[in-house]
Amino acid sequence: MAKKALIVEDDGNISELLRLYLERDGFEVLQAADGARGVDLARSSEPDIILLDIMLPVKDGWQVCREVRGFSKTPILMLTAKGETRDKVAGLEMGADDYITKPFEIKELLARVHAVLRRTDGTAEDKPRRLEFDKLIINLDSYELVVNGVKIDTPPKEMELLFHLASAPNRVYTRNQLLDEVWGFDYFGDSRTVDVHIKRLREKLEGVSDQWRLKTVWGVGYKFEVGEA
Repeated sequence: MAKKALIVEDDGNISELLRLYLERDGFEVLQAADGARGVDLARSSEPDIILLDIMLPVKDGWQVCREVRGFSKTPILMLTAKGETRDKVAGLEMGADDYITKPFEIKELLARVHAVLRRTDGTAEDKPRRLEFDKLIINLDSYELVVNGVKIDTPPKEMELLFHLASAPNRVYTRNQLLDEVWGFDYFGDSRTVDVHIKRLREKLEGVSDQWRLKTVWGVGYKFEVGEA
């Protein structure tokens, strides 16, 4: 069955170009020219991936991302003409899985789309993906994070990053390794993407237990440290 992509973009030329290439790549494509319509289609059509512009009429991309995350874990690829780091960080913190800055190469965009889908394809592994530590449960089958007995809303990419680190306690990963192994391809952006996700995870996990922690290894990267804090 063909994967379904939802394009939320008010520039008709860009939307049609994306539709053409995605359909050529085997996708079924839906289109929305404003944010409100995008939310409606995301809810009713249950797409496999959403390509979401930021500067939209009715509801902007930030609003759309927040609302979609309220009812769906569908991966979101942000399309933005803004290249400032703060705009990219904002999208990631709201739950977007990736971003690409206009103008972009179609080859790069399609690579990102397929990478996101590989990461979120539930058929990739048959074995349960659940880790338990003191006061912490990371369940990648249900995409649930339980901290101190309380379920914490966590975007899919944060879950995948935490699971990856915690799957190999005390192993140090460089940022580039995490981009390659968690994001699933040679990342086209920069390593600050990892820092953003680590920051958000720390806000959820800091001080919960003295038996484990997310630790920065200065000049190298990060690790999920188990043992004495």
